[in-house]
Amino acid sequence: MHRSKPKQASLTNISQALSVALGVRDSHTLGHCERVVTLCRELAIHLDFSERELGILAVAAQFHDIGKIGIPDNVLHKPSRFEPAEWECMKQHSVIGERIIRALACDHADEIALSVRHHHEHFDGSGYPDALSGTQIPIYSRMISLTDSYDAIAETRSYHKARKHNEIMDLLHSENGIKHDPDLLHAFNAVIEKSAMRTPDIG
Repeated sequence: MHRSKPKQASLTNISQALSVALGVRDSHTLGHCERVVTLCRELAIHLDFSERELGILAVAAQFHDIGKIGIPDNVLHKPSRFEPAEWECMKQHSVIGERIIRALACDHADEIALSVRHHHEHFDGSGYPDALSGTQIPIYSRMISLTDSYDAIAETRSYHKARKHNEIMDLLHSENGIKHDPDLLHAFNAVIEKSAMRTPDIG
């Protein structure tokens, strides 16, 4: 008896399912990821990305931290700085996230998975997990890294207080060519000034 091939899941269906899973595990991370999606989309539109590219980037940005599902609570929710062993554990979230995405029968799974794996690579090669540098790092990963940094610095976390817009931009520029792609940072400068996601200035 002939059996039809299982229908491949759409990006929309996958996004909805993973959003529920991430929200149940860590609602704080879910909110952060949703803001990163918005910033990534604004940057991508500024750079004239196609609809296909916008779709891939949106899913990669939404689930760049999906691997935190596999990080133990005592590490994920630790209210202070990590010990070295805890930091090594936390760094595994990008690799776990890649595995989760690759396990899904969704469109563009390979591109999305690689973008998730490499979103903590640094432009100078000092990041993780593979110490990629420059344009070896997927463009989506470089965009997620930049927008992720902006949103993370704007929030109060266990290891720092929330910063204002001009402080955040000073920090990003101090990492220009080290952590961040100089061309993307230049484009982000223009985008963030007009964005509803822009945090207030000091004073």
